[in-house]
Amino acid sequence: MDASALSFLFDDFLGQPVWMWTVFLTIVAAVLALDLGVLHKDQKEIGVGESVVLSSFYFALAVAFGGWVWWTMGPQAGLEYYTGFMVEWSLSLDNVFAISMIFGYFAVPRKYQHRVLFWGILGVIAMRGAMIAMGAALVSQFSWVLYLFGAFLLFTGLKMLWMADKEGGVGDNPLLGFLRRHLRVTDGFHGERFWVRERDLATGKLAWAATPLFLCLVLVEAVDLVFAVDSVPAIFAITQEPFLVYTSNIFAILGLRALYFALAAMIHRFRYLKYALALVLVFIGCKIFAVNIFGKMPAWISLGTTFGLIAGGVLYSLWRTRAEARALPTQ
Repeated sequence: MDASALSFLFDDFLGQPVWMWTVFLTIVAAVLALDLGVLHKDQKEIGVGESVVLSSFYFALAVAFGGWVWWTMGPQAGLEYYTGFMVEWSLSLDNVFAISMIFGYFAVPRKYQHRVLFWGILGVIAMRGAMIAMGAALVSQFSWVLYLFGAFLLFTGLKMLWMADKEGGVGDNPLLGFLRRHLRVTDGFHGERFWVRERDLATGKLAWAATPLFLCLVLVEAVDLVFAVDSVPAIFAITQEPFLVYTSNIFAILGLRALYFALAAMIHRFRYLKYALALVLVFIGCKIFAVNIFGKMPAWISLGTTFGLIAGGVLYSLWRTRAEARALPTQ
């Protein structure tokens, strides 16, 4: 093959050469193919142990990718990647709580939950890419947009502190009501299928109908979109490099989705974690406005503060709920 035919790989795309984006997307495609095509090609319930092992693999892959970023783009970029990864991972923990409520509302059997999470990941990859590209374009053209991001993060963090113990029910979700009014929905599950053909009692003809699993998938995607509105501005407050923003986002979501089945089994033990997540948003929002006073904050301080807040929230939650853990019956 003529070397000139591959010259496009060195063209700039959103701040980095095409070949760097290609490496990342190839890694993601490979691990998703391994996940669905090999590890979970058959319907089965995923246990806590398998969830932890798979999540550990994704975490190690994310850390290794960060090392590659550090080597190719420099130490500052490496620290910003790791900070972005930590911020996205921590904010996505709240996403896990919401997904657990959705699965509980629809009473989705555990052996079908992985399918919803897997296809949800594909939606996240597309949605986050579009939002990050749009955010990068806005920040590059209008630097004051970062201050809007900062104000939004402050408002969201303070609102989370105020509303942390107030949760709405899935059944009240307006999107769910819209879907039920405009779609034919089956009464029960049909394996892991999202759509089936069933006979219309009025006309006697076969017609397509959505299963409850499809409604569950749509709500999970909607939750991802809502949480992206928080997490994308938060990472842009750390770095404006689209490659670092996108890669840290996707690796964090991959790892946390894999860990879902372990977290869901003990989700009641993280009752106070939302307060820590709210403080992370407030910290990042304040950091944007502090730049004009104190200068840019070193990436290691952002990483250390974020890690400290999340670790504190986890430990405090485990300590406050220790009595509940002791009260659980032993097997």
